[in-house]
Amino acid sequence: MGPHPAVAAIRLAVRRVLHDVLNDHSAPHPAPDAPRTPPLVLVACSGGADSMALASALAFEAPKLGIRAGGVTVDHGLQPGSDLRAAEVVARLTALRLDPVESAAVHVGRDGGPEAAARDARYAALDAAADHHGAAAILLGHTRDDQAETVLLGLARGSGIRSLSGMAATSGVDGRYRRPFLRLDRQTARKACMAQSLPVWDDPHNTDPAYTRSRLRHEGLPALEKALGKGVVEALARTAQLSRDDADALDTWAAQAEAMVRDPAGLLECAKLYALPPAVRRRVLRRAAIEAGAPAGALFARHIEEVDRLITGWRGQGEINLPGKVVAQRQGGRLVIRQG
Repeated sequence: MGPHPAVAAIRLAVRRVLHDVLNDHSAPHPAPDAPRTPPLVLVACSGGADSMALASALAFEAPKLGIRAGGVTVDHGLQPGSDLRAAEVVARLTALRLDPVESAAVHVGRDGGPEAAARDARYAALDAAADHHGAAAILLGHTRDDQAETVLLGLARGSGIRSLSGMAATSGVDGRYRRPFLRLDRQTARKACMAQSLPVWDDPHNTDPAYTRSRLRHEGLPALEKALGKGVVEALARTAQLSRDDADALDTWAAQAEAMVRDPAGLLECAKLYALPPAVRRRVLRRAAIEAGAPAGALFARHIEEVDRLITGWRGQGEINLPGKVVAQRQGGRLVIRQG
């Protein structure tokens, strides 16, 4: 008798990603006598159902492929007893025979709001763990439901098609982060944990209405499904993939166009920018602002629209202030974007 259908589904998703990791990190022409070091894959585990199901699947699949498997949990320090909770997660990962396993305590700042600050601190800790252990990849337990929520949050921000593309299956430096569950729903992960008698922890922040994503999860999405019928989550996840494909194509176009709209001194020519399709031109402007030092995460659509008006609605306006102390200014038919 085979495993429970939910267990089989998560193991298959993880197996596919591990094969990708092996292909991405295999030497094209290894020396015949060179010792082969098995790659290490870490799982980021909070102790919740999604990440515990992921940890279990990694522990089951990795040895069959000659991959070392470890885990890391991040203690955000936002709740009383969070250090004890992190220690419990370490014990559970160790019981799954993952090695190495560690807990990383972080300090969560306030920049960008509590959710963004916690996310930034978490990814910094995961990056540090991967660098320390020389991990080839880190698996994240984001599900199709998480993807749907991310698309809706991007829609609410009005930040354009890139924000509607949600989370990528592979992201980070050298494709470090992998998300095997983006095509699986949250209930599949929970059923897999139940079928394997895996203990899980439900983070109270996930039901706290003080957090935007929590309100969206427990109020917004159910209201949409009530109004529009079932299938909203699947449709939003499909929208994410379609949007990502479109955004990638436009980014490639913009990268090619940027070289053609600069003069011999490297300055952007307003007349040539004006001739570009708006979606391509705004991407060129965004790339230029980031190159000048504007933080990508703080650069919103409204900022780019203001810079775009220096091209399309020129009325002699002054310089535009952008995040990161970057300014954009039109000078003699050229657009200058620099540190202020």
